[in-house]
Amino acid sequence: MKKIAIITIFDENNYGNRLQNYATQEVLKELGFEVETINNVNIIKNRDYFDRLKNIMPERIEKFKKFNEENMNIYSEIIFHDKIPKDFHKNYDYFVIGSDQIWNYKFEDRFSDFSFARFAPKEKRISFSASLGVSKVPKNEHIKYEALKEMKAISVREDAGKTIVEQITGRKDCKVLIDPTMMLSAEKWNTIIKKPKKLKSNKYIFKYFLGKVSKEINEKIEKFAEENNCEIVDVLDEKTFYNSGPSEFVYLIKNSFIVFTDSFHSCVFSIIFNKPFLVFDREENLDIVKDMNSRIETLLEKFELEDRKFKNEITSNDLNINYINTYNLLKKEQEKVILYLKMALEIREDNREILGEVK
Repeated sequence: MKKIAIITIFDENNYGNRLQNYATQEVLKELGFEVETINNVNIIKNRDYFDRLKNIMPERIEKFKKFNEENMNIYSEIIFHDKIPKDFHKNYDYFVIGSDQIWNYKFEDRFSDFSFARFAPKEKRISFSASLGVSKVPKNEHIKYEALKEMKAISVREDAGKTIVEQITGRKDCKVLIDPTMMLSAEKWNTIIKKPKKLKSNKYIFKYFLGKVSKEINEKIEKFAEENNCEIVDVLDEKTFYNSGPSEFVYLIKNSFIVFTDSFHSCVFSIIFNKPFLVFDREENLDIVKDMNSRIETLLEKFELEDRKFKNEITSNDLNINYINTYNLLKKEQEKVILYLKMALEIREDNREILGEVK
């Protein structure tokens, strides 16, 4: 059996990161590969940071660690970007890079030549829905992306990423693919979910905002909760659900009454589990925030869910959502992923049965 190493940001405190990593692993396993994720660190300071997190929020970090232990196949050692073992590439037939913001040049503590598997032969380097996380890359930063010219196959997660790749490399073969989390069915995700011990309510609103939430928005959410006899579950509330791990995060979305969020992956899992949701723009006037808003807008446009954008008021009409067309579009996007991976990984057999297992 051929062996693949996943190169992604190895984050011990981010839901989307762990869940896309798991999804990538499962998709590649269904295609017939043995798969490992490389626990990697660019600089010592980054590892020190995660070590400090373990002391500051031990219960939360323990949940993420347990998720990895129960669901992930991870290479036994930590690989530092500047200390890659000699002939390390010989352990694997391919290195699959993605998804997450693995190619965001602004992440100076994570971004390096390792992010392009430059230590491996060109024919082993493949990206799967890799994200640059930005809408443009300044010309003085283009040199950091020279390795893109050498890769066997490139796919990115956003249209802006494809444009950047084409501008820097001149390549016209870059594909835009969905986030790996959208390749797994609700039934597949059900196998890893866990109910948080603190959850007592059977009817609740799932609230997950990575940006600041205005007093006005909070009041509107609280009013809607009162009108519908719902509690509010806020995963970033340190007094209640902050210590939820990735498995609990997915459970809370699946069983919610409605989802209010500014998070990309909260939108994704709302779609997967057929949940009504409203997405709010992040209000901070920062480039990183604009890029995040753009990523969600691309998702909503691709699946014709633009009506899920918050428009000043929250009403009972927001509970009504028809996903039939969305799921038809999703099926086509899943097929694109399988065809791309089949080409990049040189899979010869018919992919129809495999696709049925993955989606």
